Amino acid sequence: FQDINILPFTIAQNISGRTEEDTDFEKVNNVLNKSGLADKVASLDKKENTNLTQVIDDKGIMLSGGELQKLMLARALYKDSPILVLDEPTAALDPLSEQSLYMQYNSLTENKTSLFISHRLASTQFCTRIIYMEDGGILETGSHKELMKNKNKYAEMFEIQSQYYKENKKEE
Repeated sequence: FQDINILPFTIAQNISGRTEEDTDFEKVNNVLNKSGLADKVASLDKKENTNLTQVIDDKGIMLSGGELQKLMLARALYKDSPILVLDEPTAALDPLSEQSLYMQYNSLTENKTSLFISHRLASTQFCTRIIYMEDGGILETGSHKELMKNKNKYAEMFEIQSQYYKENKKEE
């Protein structure tokens, strides 16, 4: 989701990758709910038929970075492929949206193989298997619990990153 490409068509067409006639709108609304974009789309006059960008429609809208990431998640879920690859899917999300996505991630990827790439180690706690890499090589593998117990590089980096969240919480 780091390089997001949207087409100057409707939200539904951007999700389905199909013409309006060939789009399953029930499925579109289902993935909008799962991706966390349903409330935004519901607030629009034309809902999922709202055009993105103003290339074709001067009343088209632009989504924020976080909303675009949610749109790309909806697109990936719509395809319903057995393998899901997510590259920094929460980079542009606010902390609450990020946490919400993590809380439902298991249900989003149920019966699928999922590869989740992230520099934010807080996002790894729900992963079945973590592959910690550095300088192009694998340093450690295991679950979050196993890697924390080992007290190696993963645990060190996790603690460093978690300090940032702890400090911000104290400031609030």
